[in-house]
Amino acid sequence: MKKTYDCIIVGGGIAGLQAAIQLGRYEHDILVVDSSDGRSSICRSYHNLLGWPDGVSGEKLRSLGRQQAEAVGVEFQSDRIVTARKDKGEFILDGKDGYHYVGRKLLLATGIMDNIPKIKNLLPCLGLSVYVCPDCDGYEVKNKKVVILGSGEAGAEMAQTIHYWTDEITYINHESKEVTDETRRKLEERNIRIVEGNLSEAIVEGDSDFKGVRLKNGVEITGEKGFIAFGGNKVHTELARELGVEILDNKHINADARSKETNVEDVWAAGDIVAHSEQVSTAMGDGSIAAIWIHKKLLLEKN
Repeated sequence: MKKTYDCIIVGGGIAGLQAAIQLGRYEHDILVVDSSDGRSSICRSYHNLLGWPDGVSGEKLRSLGRQQAEAVGVEFQSDRIVTARKDKGEFILDGKDGYHYVGRKLLLATGIMDNIPKIKNLLPCLGLSVYVCPDCDGYEVKNKKVVILGSGEAGAEMAQTIHYWTDEITYINHESKEVTDETRRKLEERNIRIVEGNLSEAIVEGDSDFKGVRLKNGVEITGEKGFIAFGGNKVHTELARELGVEILDNKHINADARSKETNVEDVWAAGDIVAHSEQVSTAMGDGSIAAIWIHKKLLLEKN
């Protein structure tokens, strides 16, 4: 007979792991189903986390978090959940290879994934010399010569945001996506150079020291640091939609601020799929809060 878990957590990133640790410490029967390709798996270093003044990679945080969760009895399964449904008070989740998982409660921590075109040499630089989040890493480019790798209005907005930290900014508008006249005027006022063209590769010293970009037409733009902003990031709320969870206009989940429970009973959401600032520290908080309220609900039912 297939095992029924007290709670299944879909997503083994920062929010999912923090929730798993908390629920494991309550000694509930917990399963984390993870496809190992979330946003935190590609970031080489987070710099703004308490206790990690020299930065820490997403990979290391995930590894340590899994060890910590397994030590309190949490189970892990490598799979991608493709469908979810509720039947007779239990959640039935279907994996991509035909496996089925059953749980009494469900925590969705499926996150988002940045839209990153295939640009040679770029991925090894992420979190080390090319950044995604200005709130996390704007400080890292203070007074540096920065290249914004982006598209259209999304890239232009990033360029204006980074102007808080430096006056030396070049914005590469990949594929020459539309930028309004008003936005171009704002860029010009801030002396932000805009270059139209298709990105070919990042110019890198060693494995990850960003030095600029080369366009497909051969033009090279030099820089000391980079930021990416191509727009079109994917919010992984497919399972939430299947279950009838409320999705906001920005494609994120409207979870209760106090408990992180969604409008669907016994379904919680945590991390970047929830409407918030997409910070690792926030994801940890989300995971802890959701776990506490899942525990409260399980305790009521067991008593």
